[in-house]
Amino acid sequence: MTHTAAATTLYDIPGPRTRKRHFVYGIVSTALIVGLVGWIIYLLFETKQFTSAKWTPFEYKGIQELLLRGLGNTLKAFAYAAVLSLALGAVLAVGRLSEHRAVRRPATLVVEFFRAMPVLVMIFFIFVALKVQPLPALVAGLTLYNGSVLAEVFRTGINSVDRGQREAAYALGMRKTQVMTFVLAPQAVRAMLPTIISQLVVALKDTSLGYLITYEEFLHAGKLIASNLDYDLPFIPVVMVISPIYIGMCMLLSWFATWVAKRERRSPKTEAVEVAPAEPGTLLPGLR
Repeated sequence: MTHTAAATTLYDIPGPRTRKRHFVYGIVSTALIVGLVGWIIYLLFETKQFTSAKWTPFEYKGIQELLLRGLGNTLKAFAYAAVLSLALGAVLAVGRLSEHRAVRRPATLVVEFFRAMPVLVMIFFIFVALKVQPLPALVAGLTLYNGSVLAEVFRTGINSVDRGQREAAYALGMRKTQVMTFVLAPQAVRAMLPTIISQLVVALKDTSLGYLITYEEFLHAGKLIASNLDYDLPFIPVVMVISPIYIGMCMLLSWFATWVAKRERRSPKTEAVEVAPAEPGTLLPGLR
């Protein structure tokens, strides 16, 4: 099947009128977006957000160190939460896939409970009721929520592998642990990777909830700058500095997922093995 034929399998090729209409829609949409961006920039200038007085604090070494320390704390909390969430998700997924009811039901209960709980409620409960320090409280809340979500991702990914793969592995005499480790999990990772990275992006953004429990992360540092300096409350400049960094970190994670996926496609697990041609006089056993 040619590329053109494949492209028309699910939808019809638009005609001249449809293409003109789509072209007009594109121009109108672009004009609206440009107009909205221009209006926002106008408001920023109108409210004097680009005056030197509001941007001067960022030249001070103390302010720069505060932001860098907050960024480091954000990355530290994310690193802990990401590793622990992946580990917890794997354990809960194995529990949910267990054939033993005594293991499967408690794992299901834990996953459903923490998936339904708001992250902020869990963080506050751990911080206030259990009197845990800010960093462990933030990491624990993020781990419980994201680990429960990742457990469902792992379980769905494992179940998406063709059933014949499992049956063939059992036919070869492999144990269930070996089937999961060497057959199902490696194949499921490729399908799960985009969703796993998306959930890690959620965890990265949710680290900003740490400022509500006085954890000195990136957003908390920005809040200190905006509220404690006598520079006509440079709140918007702080947002304009912090937001691109958050967006850049999330885009970096997404780029990493895309790079890993492409690398997996370019590097198959098996390679063709050259077989020596048969030589004259070679006989199978019993055919002499």
